[in-house]
Amino acid sequence: MDIIYCVEDDEDIRELISYAVKSAGFETECFENAAAFHKRLGEKVPSMVLLDIMLPDKDGIEILREIRADERTKNLPVIMLTAKGTESDKVKGFENGADDYVTKPFGVMELISRIKAVLRRSASPVPGVMERGGIVLDEKSRRVSVDGNDVAVTYKEFELLKFLMSHRGTVVPRETLLEKIWGYRFEGESRTLDVHIGSLRHKLGAKGKCIETVRNVGYKI
Repeated sequence: MDIIYCVEDDEDIRELISYAVKSAGFETECFENAAAFHKRLGEKVPSMVLLDIMLPDKDGIEILREIRADERTKNLPVIMLTAKGTESDKVKGFENGADDYVTKPFGVMELISRIKAVLRRSASPVPGVMERGGIVLDEKSRRVSVDGNDVAVTYKEFELLKFLMSHRGTVVPRETLLEKIWGYRFEGESRTLDVHIGSLRHKLGAKGKCIETVRNVGYKI
């Protein structure tokens, strides 16, 4: 059974989340601070973490960075829970590896739906193989296929598609893609990313529409 850790300093919210998560059929453990969470994480890695940003002993974004930097937890699904709801705060969370972002106050049904969606996205039936609506990407063989037909992509196009597919459902900022795929920080306007996105969409044919443009932010699958 999936076990979900909740890191939240507000006791009422912790109790609400615990009740909702258990009612949805998951196990849960809750922590009021980063210290207690880190101690338990060292003993057992959960299926997911619900992580508040405003904690008494450590910033949630810092905790997220540590999770992504650790080999044991680098692929651990994380949903940020926070009262901060501005676009810049959300972008910051996604830039540091958040899988989703839920702003307080939130509805219990919305939270459970997002938990289930992220768990589905993080589950891959074959290690190293990602699939989305007929698009299959095989990391080991570095092959991309659409509805069973191989598609010839360049090295950068493969890496770009892989990054977007591994973060499917979330908006990946342009500067993050440029840094992760091309290795440099975003400085002003660049057509490099747009050209590669356009090429990918063309090569994927009708399936290319799954790569969506989020104006003034970035792209998502």
